[in-house]
Amino acid sequence: MSVQEINKYAVIPPIISKSDKEFLESMHKYIITETEKVGCNEEGPADEYYIIYRNVFDKQSPQHWYITGKEQSNLKQSMTLPESVNLDALTKYLKHLEDKYAEIKQLMLKKYIPAQRKVYLDEEMVVTVKRRDLAENLNKDLQFRYKRLQIISYAFTSWVKSDKSSSFQDFVKQILNTKDLHDDQGIVEGLFEDDPGKAKEAEVLLYYIERFNELIALGEYEKAAGFAANSPRRILQNIGTVNKFKAVGKIKGKPFPLLLFFEAVFGTSHAFRQPIDAELTLEGIKCGLSEKRLDLVINWVTQERLTFSKEAGDVLYDYGEHNTYYKPKCLALAQIIYSECGLYKKVLLCLCKQGQIQGALDYMQQFKDFTSNDLMELIKLCPHTELIQCLTKEWNGKPPSLSFGLVVLHLFSADMEKVGIKLLQEINKGGKDAIENLMINDPFCSLESWQEMANICLQNGFDKLSNDIMSILRSQAGVIEISEEDETVNLMQHVFW
Repeated sequence: MSVQEINKYAVIPPIISKSDKEFLESMHKYIITETEKVGCNEEGPADEYYIIYRNVFDKQSPQHWYITGKEQSNLKQSMTLPESVNLDALTKYLKHLEDKYAEIKQLMLKKYIPAQRKVYLDEEMVVTVKRRDLAENLNKDLQFRYKRLQIISYAFTSWVKSDKSSSFQDFVKQILNTKDLHDDQGIVEGLFEDDPGKAKEAEVLLYYIERFNELIALGEYEKAAGFAANSPRRILQNIGTVNKFKAVGKIKGKPFPLLLFFEAVFGTSHAFRQPIDAELTLEGIKCGLSEKRLDLVINWVTQERLTFSKEAGDVLYDYGEHNTYYKPKCLALAQIIYSECGLYKKVLLCLCKQGQIQGALDYMQQFKDFTSNDLMELIKLCPHTELIQCLTKEWNGKPPSLSFGLVVLHLFSADMEKVGIKLLQEINKGGKDAIENLMINDPFCSLESWQEMANICLQNGFDKLSNDIMSILRSQAGVIEISEEDETVNLMQHVFW
């Protein structure tokens, strides 16, 4: 085949791409050049034509489309015809092609990925976006918590300086209600600048409050009680916490949550500098008594660091009055509390209620602030015959503290006739000498009062005692009839005439 004939049949179809057109033209030139080199004509050897066109088709293989730039220019040097029948040249060229193949394959791995890999990357992208969203939300939450910690610290500082009339939790709520955590950018600015430790303390306080509320919500009342008992600065040891446990009420088959709270709180009283406040002490004693756990109350009052009050003593005193079996113990506990509070009259009453009359008299001598009205009130509350007798006679060389006659009259006027009659019976046993000695040594009772005393005796069946009193009155030297208008005459006036 001649060169002219090759040119005649080498029709190039329309090529859209410029690079493809250039490639086809280069192939066409290659065919012409190679056929001229081997001197091919129409009758030329078919083997040479086959090798030439085989090389052309090799150049048009799909591998071409992955090669650009320098790599494409390198492949344009196809082997010559002599080289194509040379084993060493072919081996060298095969090595070259293998290297190129490996290079192209590596390039494909970098520029392209399998469809399965794309699905995995898409899924990983979704997970990454979710992580980003979570991180953004966490950042917002941390910013919110930081602002809230600032407010907690500010609230605690203010609460410590206040009169603490409300619980710390209520104090915080009041401040939170006046501040918008989301919009207020100037919340107590610079609060932590002077003392960075406040930030940490506020974080701890907030943790205890939130954890306590979480435990209550979960029904973990024993753990919540322990958490409150060990809360820093006793921020959870207040009436607000008591009310939370009260709201829970009693749970069938389980310990009373409120009692668990007081057991935990009172049990840690020595761990703090200050004793448990009076309000909490009162509520704890009430709770213990309501659950019939006097054993706990005894331990609390005698062993723990509490703040006593009149109300706490009154609760124990009243409980003893209504529970005879526990009365001695309750009176002893009330006495301890009253003594700590300096309530001497109530201490004296507890001693008398326990039958410790001698102890009561000693106590009276120790604290000499008891008036006759105080002692009259004591007799009214504790009308022991022994006590009255001790108060109406000389003791340790000292005159009686009260008038026997006035005491009897007081008892009858206070609707305590039975006690008055019992006293009359006791004095009647001693005969006329006993009553005369009593009347002579009574510097307080007036003549008219003794006449009233005689009338009371007569009205209650003590005729002899009434006659003895009147006889003694008449037998006294200088005694005259006393008119109703003269109320100032005293039975002992004749002694000083």
